[in-house]
Amino acid sequence: MKLSEYVTFDAVGLAELVARGEVSPGELATTALHAVETVDPQINAVVETWEAELDAPPGEPVPGAASLAGVPFLIKDIGVAMKGRRIELGSRLAAGNVAPEDSFLMRRFRQAGLVTLGRTTTPELAASVTTEPVLYGTTRNPWATDRSAGGSSGGAAAAVAAGIVPLAHATDAAGSIRLPAAYNGLFGLKPSRGRMSVGPDFDEVFNGLAVQGGISRSVRDSAALLDHISGAEPGDPYRIQAPQRPYSVEVTRDPGSLRIGVLTHAWGGRYTSPGVVNALERTTRLCEELGHHVEEADVGLGLSWDEFVLANARIWNANLAAQIDALATAFGRPVDATTLEPWMLACYAYGQGVRAVDLVDALTVRNRVARALATFFSGYDLLLTPTVPEPPVPLGTYDEKVEQLDGLQWLERILGRSPFTAPFNVAGTPAMSVPLETDLVTELPLGMQFAAAYGREDTLFRLAGQLERARPWAGRTPAVWAGNAEG
Repeated sequence: MKLSEYVTFDAVGLAELVARGEVSPGELATTALHAVETVDPQINAVVETWEAELDAPPGEPVPGAASLAGVPFLIKDIGVAMKGRRIELGSRLAAGNVAPEDSFLMRRFRQAGLVTLGRTTTPELAASVTTEPVLYGTTRNPWATDRSAGGSSGGAAAAVAAGIVPLAHATDAAGSIRLPAAYNGLFGLKPSRGRMSVGPDFDEVFNGLAVQGGISRSVRDSAALLDHISGAEPGDPYRIQAPQRPYSVEVTRDPGSLRIGVLTHAWGGRYTSPGVVNALERTTRLCEELGHHVEEADVGLGLSWDEFVLANARIWNANLAAQIDALATAFGRPVDATTLEPWMLACYAYGQGVRAVDLVDALTVRNRVARALATFFSGYDLLLTPTVPEPPVPLGTYDEKVEQLDGLQWLERILGRSPFTAPFNVAGTPAMSVPLETDLVTELPLGMQFAAAYGREDTLFRLAGQLERARPWAGRTPAVWAGNAEG
């Protein structure tokens, strides 16, 4: 299969070709690896590739879910362990680490029939919203290579946007699926807390703030992936109610008339740039044209923005400090500038000073935010915001005077530039970034975020399918695009 043909299909489309015998998984894997060779030198999204494992058949099909069997796939270098493969967490501290066993999520990727060909870049320990790690080097945005691809799933998003794979694994603790999706003109949905397992090594990641999923070019691909990976495993702390129908079916269903609240400017006084405000207004009009009731809404978090950031800093940095200590012990390495980046050393120092009572207070904040947003969603079906208040930022933006920051100030920096996404991680509710808009000045992609009540991914997928049909984005491709290559 030629690259120019390969990139015209989403993951579900490629699986349909495999099911009909028109192409083999091996041919698709070869084409995807050719795409890596062709475009990755320009964007640096893929850490390494390996020979496809094609001898293991997929597990039992998920009833009603679209097939993904035979589709080339990439996993992020954190959050999912693949037996015998390196998982280095974007950090020199974990360089050379090899997973002894599959994690539960990796097992489900295999059962779905996905053909995992390599791993994508992540910032150090996935604790940034740009992907510029010392270990791998900078990941660049395929739309403009002087701009950030976002983070922490920047490698996944850049690889999908450039046409290397149609679908890639991603994680999200404060926007790490949605922000890179917005920066790269892709669809990304953060599931509800507990929708899939992060075990067996963890029951929660970042005290429940982090979840896993994927980034894709089509809504139905993300729906199919969630169909295949949803569900608890033995010992998991959550048992969320299963959906009434497969998400693959929900994408095709009419959402009805939804009541949608709009938040133009984020919590904490961070103002949205004029171009993004204009894009939000266009999205509002589109929703109204589709029959939805849309209005500006008052959305409280149950506390001040400063309290919110402080709680996140305590949760993030305490967890990072414990993880760093464990890695340093496991590999016999020092915790210093030879193993960690300056901002991570600041987070480590801050995390070591977080007391148990501080962490309990932070979890109380988590509860307050969850209750406040649940109250909002008792009156609205969805909340519409920009995914990010500005277009993709230039590379190096987050490095400015970074040596002068402590762990709290680092969280203030990253949450201040992506203030719309993190509250839904704290509350545990689902949210998606939809690539509906383009900045009229930079011509770069802009994502619009829709959030829903806990467990209501079905509502999000219905609306996403409707929006995709009304304003398709499949024809928009970046400057770095595998489809432009010969062969």
